[in-house]
Amino acid sequence: MLITLRQINKVYHMESVDVPALRNVSAEIAAGEFVAIMGHSGSGKSTLLNLLGCLDTPDSGSYHLDGEEVSRLGSDALARIRNQKIGFVFQNFNLLPRTTAEENVELPLYYGKPMRSAERRKRAQTLLTRLGLKGRMQHHPGQLSGGQQQRVAIARALVNEPPLILADEPTGNLDSHSADDIMALFQELNREGITIVMVTHEPDIAQFAKRVIQMRDGEIV
Repeated sequence: MLITLRQINKVYHMESVDVPALRNVSAEIAAGEFVAIMGHSGSGKSTLLNLLGCLDTPDSGSYHLDGEEVSRLGSDALARIRNQKIGFVFQNFNLLPRTTAEENVELPLYYGKPMRSAERRKRAQTLLTRLGLKGRMQHHPGQLSGGQQQRVAIARALVNEPPLILADEPTGNLDSHSADDIMALFQELNREGITIVMVTHEPDIAQFAKRVIQMRDGEIV
């Protein structure tokens, strides 16, 4: 299994109130799956995605990613795993506005093993060309459509060749045509063996996945 969760609990402390976000969550996701996580606001789906992405840690329970127990690792070790094994795609794209599409895609390569600038540039250009942005590499995010910005974000997520892509409402800021294009791209990447876990509240978007995990009140239902 690429992902194994066992009895995961997470509580947020809001002033004098404890707010349970995840309750005894156990799940397995095999390498090569395409899984959608659905649920209403407050169901725990975004908290779960943050834990899967090593952006947060559980209060109790265990999380094995690619055979490694990561739930008790320190910040430096978690940063290494995020850089090497996980690509992130967000609803708001999270691109740097004053850098080009090519430079945005290159960014994760600066935090891994040393690499020549020509190799970084080649990797970025190859991905952007594949994603239909050959003529947009030197454009800044503000000069790109929403769908094009999300393609840049996907290229950035792929540039370190991670086995896992985590997507948080990846079509939330896109029109229906652009959303369908992005989901078709995810399906293509999944057919190539990349594992994709996606949070969405839209049933028509969840249908692109091979399996749906439904959450309610911090639990998988």
